[in-house]
Amino acid sequence: MVTKLSKKSVAAHEQVNEYGISKLTPEALSLMADFFKVLSEVSRLQIVCSLKAGAKNVTEIIEETELGQANVSKHLKLLTQAGIVAREQRGVCVYYRIANPFLFELCDLVCNALMIQVEQQSQQLQQLSKLRLNP
Repeated sequence: MVTKLSKKSVAAHEQVNEYGISKLTPEALSLMADFFKVLSEVSRLQIVCSLKAGAKNVTEIIEETELGQANVSKHLKLLTQAGIVAREQRGVCVYYRIANPFLFELCDLVCNALMIQVEQQSQQLQQLSKLRLNP
């Protein structure tokens, strides 16, 4: 039975790799959009970045991000509901951690793409500037 499930999982993974995003259902795309919506807020990204080094409690997150307690709590709730952050009770404290480290790979990809875009725009502006100086 386990072997059959493993084969099904592999087949599903191969299908996703073969077709990628272009073959996802509207429902699956909606889930993806919701995931990105959660990450589309600066305060939530600050919290995610503060958790990159490891699990932290609310007080530690507040100290690192300089966000207010109510704000941090609200955003942690959303991040937890989205499955981006996991919470763990340790004694009287609750610690938050990134649920899946792939998130940082995704962020790195976006940052690299943005750096390339900014560099290209900078080069275009330099070319335009040269054209203005040399009519």
